[in-house]
Amino acid sequence: MDKRQDYISWDEYFMGVALLAAQRSKDPSTQVGACIIDGDKRILSTGYNGFPKGCSDDEFPWNRDEKKGETKYQFVVHAELNAILNASGKSLAGAKLYVALFPCHECAKAIIQSGITEVVYLSDKYHNTPSTEASRRMLNSAGVKLTQFKPTKSQIVLGFN
Repeated sequence: MDKRQDYISWDEYFMGVALLAAQRSKDPSTQVGACIIDGDKRILSTGYNGFPKGCSDDEFPWNRDEKKGETKYQFVVHAELNAILNASGKSLAGAKLYVALFPCHECAKAIIQSGITEVVYLSDKYHNTPSTEASRRMLNSAGVKLTQFKPTKSQIVLGFN
């Protein structure tokens, strides 16, 4: 019997882990997940966007529109920062970050400071925003490699049966 030919690539696997982590987000409009790996292709940490530990997602706003009052933006921790914090002090020097959405400028700072050297992102839907432009500028200046993930499959199906 020959080995199976339809297995997923490492990039598909780690982006899949990031997308699976995103499914933990309770944000009604945007679910983002992140996965950090080391040079030996071991997962160091994962994260998703949500409120800080101890801050109830029933008591803080999910609203996006400032005209409607308090918004989520002052409170939500992004997936990338959660993944960095969830690493619990492990060295991230030389690590690679897989993330569903191109990082904002605040996450770019944390990525650079943590020692992550490559970001693989799926979506860049906010490409022309000031936050993303600042992020790209900082990441490029710090020598962080940026790679947009180009899937070869439209989906990876998981089942519990």
